[in-house]
Amino acid sequence: MFQPLTIMSGFDLWPGLLDLPAQRALVEAVMAAAEVAPFAHYATAYGKPMSVAMTAFGPLGWTSDPRGYRYAERHPGTDEPWPDMPRALLDLWTLLGDPETPPDSCLVNLYREGARMGLHQDRDEADPRFPVLSISLGDTAVFRIGGTSPKDPTRSLKLNSGDVCRLSGPARLAFHGVDRIVAGSSTLVPGGGRINLTLRRAR
Repeated sequence: MFQPLTIMSGFDLWPGLLDLPAQRALVEAVMAAAEVAPFAHYATAYGKPMSVAMTAFGPLGWTSDPRGYRYAERHPGTDEPWPDMPRALLDLWTLLGDPETPPDSCLVNLYREGARMGLHQDRDEADPRFPVLSISLGDTAVFRIGGTSPKDPTRSLKLNSGDVCRLSGPARLAFHGVDRIVAGSSTLVPGGGRINLTLRRAR
């Protein structure tokens, strides 16, 4: 495996790490999972629905409603457990995340045209010593990342289908988000758009 590009301390990018067959297999797994754990536009703590639709793999799924953000063992709409995490994701975590402690959550974000994600920190996990792995599938995203304060300067880069990045160490709690997707830049996702998978250790 080739060496990553270090964009900033703790933020590493592996461009095109997943080949097209691997990307297709993950998209198929996501769409199959969405049959039993449907995508939903969760409400923020302020009551406004997110433009990004979400579901999850694994023992825990990240959810949000006016009561706040949290991890839950069951889909909030169906009250059923989340689908099992695909083996390919577990293997990727072993390689790039933590070889001894498996992930217990994979948030699945679906960006259709016009969806975005404002700057935020991934801080709902119990132990930030574990990294977050992010996998891009489908349309290119214009990704923005800054520092651990919302006042820190930010930089933007494009994340393409098959790219994998890791937030760890000094970048683990960096503010980051998606300004926009480049609609039509890929035909991988049925119906168009981008799927982002984020592997985490929540407990």
